[in-house]
Amino acid sequence: MDVTLRQLDVFVAIADNEGFGAAAAVLGMSQSSVSHSLASLERAVRSDLVRRATPVRPTPLGEVLLPHARATLAAARAFNAAAAAHQSTGVAGSIELAVPPTAARGLLPGLLRLWHEHLPHVKIMLFEGLDEEIEQWLESGTVDAAVLIDPDPLPRGALLLATDAFEAVVRGDHPLAGEESIELADLLEDPLLASTSGCETQVKHLHSLTGLPYRPTQRIRELTTLLCMVEAGLGVGIIPSLAASMLSETLTLVPLRPRLERRLVLAGPTGRPWHPNVTAIRDLCEKQLAGAP
Repeated sequence: MDVTLRQLDVFVAIADNEGFGAAAAVLGMSQSSVSHSLASLERAVRSDLVRRATPVRPTPLGEVLLPHARATLAAARAFNAAAAAHQSTGVAGSIELAVPPTAARGLLPGLLRLWHEHLPHVKIMLFEGLDEEIEQWLESGTVDAAVLIDPDPLPRGALLLATDAFEAVVRGDHPLAGEESIELADLLEDPLLASTSGCETQVKHLHSLTGLPYRPTQRIRELTTLLCMVEAGLGVGIIPSLAASMLSETLTLVPLRPRLERRLVLAGPTGRPWHPNVTAIRDLCEKQLAGAP
């Protein structure tokens, strides 16, 4: 089977952009060239890979082969970067980094400043997603690196960036606001608003530690929506302390007992060699953490 990287690049671009014209614009190719390239790939695999409709979607075989195409392209990018790194101290180019929402707001700005200052030749392209999505993106080759939450086991080469704890978020006029810490049971009189954007597993575990039933009144995907509901007096929530930057002046965090922490870890893929620039940003973070108080 004679398959080229260009064909795989075209296939992925069509799938990601849901159309031939949009893929052509992204790749800097003519739409005719994109169509011919995909047709050649489909002849090689002896089946259609996308449905010619609006929007364009992968066929069942396309869904199966798409992760392999992404992983192959990611490995090729890493190969080229490793070859370039052998000839110079810095490898110009971009890497894709996936982060969960709370890490994106509370942790990422400082990391981006650090990387930009010390590694200006590395361009970081961000992808924000849920915990389970991020792990899939990393292993499939959609991204080159990710900030993972509580990975078990810790991936080889991964670096612990930070830990934070889960706390209650209440309105500033709530009776529990201002307390040094509270028991989880103290929240039972209020409707519990739960976020499904990557934190629910830990919040369930927190309830199991205390033997309390986990019975959220509402389950909300977007953390910003949850905070608006708390602000409106519709209930209380339990969120990571890194989300403090998202709070309005009318909301406050109260530490919970028992204390439950989560680990935020910078990692590359486990199934293929890391992109050299992923190793570079990881080593820079490790050096910075070693010198931090």
